[in-house]
Amino acid sequence: MSQDSNQTNPAEGGANRRSLLRGIGLSIGTAGLTAMAMQTAAADTPAGPLEPQSAATLAALTAKLAALPRRRDFKTVPMILTSPSQWDSEALNAVIAYRGGPKQVWDNTVIESPWLNLMRNSLNAQIWSWKHPDFLAVSATHGTAHLALYDEMIWDKYKLSDVTKGKFATNTLINVPAAASVSASDFNNPAGAFSPADNSITVLQRRGVVFIGCHNAIWEFSGGLLKNGVNPDNLSHGALAAELTNHLIEGVVLSPGVVGTLPELQKAGFAYAA
Repeated sequence: MSQDSNQTNPAEGGANRRSLLRGIGLSIGTAGLTAMAMQTAAADTPAGPLEPQSAATLAALTAKLAALPRRRDFKTVPMILTSPSQWDSEALNAVIAYRGGPKQVWDNTVIESPWLNLMRNSLNAQIWSWKHPDFLAVSATHGTAHLALYDEMIWDKYKLSDVTKGKFATNTLINVPAAASVSASDFNNPAGAFSPADNSITVLQRRGVVFIGCHNAIWEFSGGLLKNGVNPDNLSHGALAAELTNHLIEGVVLSPGVVGTLPELQKAGFAYAA
């Protein structure tokens, strides 16, 4: 997708987010799925937002979401959530109520698919080609893509690399690639912050993308772990699902189930993309 235009450049960030960058396997879609290996190094990576400077409405949502609570102290959870206190209702409601636009929700289900690349391309075209700086992209995340929303402790403890059949040794999709340290003013740099070299959940979050997690995916995955005997602490189903919930990565908005939340987003004007 084209990245040409003269739209106001996104703001550059501040201090280091991470001092050591590890290798990241990036899935990008062209004629098929291409694996791109990123060489890593210590880099002075900007930690601030990468949203367009003129995107006041999007920036306000980002700030609001950062201030709203995420409950991550569950001891056990049921199969079906019945109370807003069991998911990130305030943050989810803020996303649904977003008054900027356009708005797009992506139905993301496969971790090794080009899902991050597609959302990045959509952002670039909306911001610079169609001149919509307040464009909001949301990832309705479930299936194996939901594995990318767990932190490294969960990946290590429950051997999630095995679940991916070795395609991901660790959760590289939350790493910050070296491309993120390239000046944001050079938005057309083919190896820069808005290029395929920078496909990362963490970087997309800095561009205003919201990743919505799925309780149903958590419940069903925890059931799969139990079935396969991957339960080092001998937890109950509810307690294991609670532990997974408590270790969602920073910024994720937990829903009671993304498939059941998609209609709420569509009613609010989000365009559906798969």
